[in-house]
Amino acid sequence: MGLLTPDFGLFFWTLLAFLLVLFVLGKFAWKPILNSLSERENSIAKSLATAEQARKEMASLKSENESLLQKAREERSLMLKEAKDNAEKLISDATAKAKSEYERIVADAQSAITQQKQAALTEVKNQVGNLVIEVAEKVLRKQLANKGEQESLIKDLVDNVKLN
Repeated sequence: MGLLTPDFGLFFWTLLAFLLVLFVLGKFAWKPILNSLSERENSIAKSLATAEQARKEMASLKSENESLLQKAREERSLMLKEAKDNAEKLISDATAKAKSEYERIVADAQSAITQQKQAALTEVKNQVGNLVIEVAEKVLRKQLANKGEQESLIKDLVDNVKLN
């Protein structure tokens, strides 16, 4: 029962020990503990501010990246369109050039064919004319060798002229 009702001496010495420990702790321990708690609190606040700043920077960088990606997509699309347009232009130019070259070659070939045809016809006419003259000359020599045949030929020619 002595523990439940402490004596005045026990109470006094306990109080004195407590106050002595409180004084020693207050003199030597409370300031370093409070300083370390204050430093820890400042460190946590600084870390939170740094983390918030880093989050904002990440959001800004993400926004910039999205903007750059969109710009790159637009540039890629523009470059592809320009390349396609250039390819189509080259193809149409090449097609037009080939068509004009084809038409020129065909026109030259037709002109050459016409010239060769005319030259061949002229040659054939000349040869036929020469043959006709030779045949006519031979026929006339044979027919004109005799005086009676000459008169008969002239008479036939006159009769034919009247009929036409």
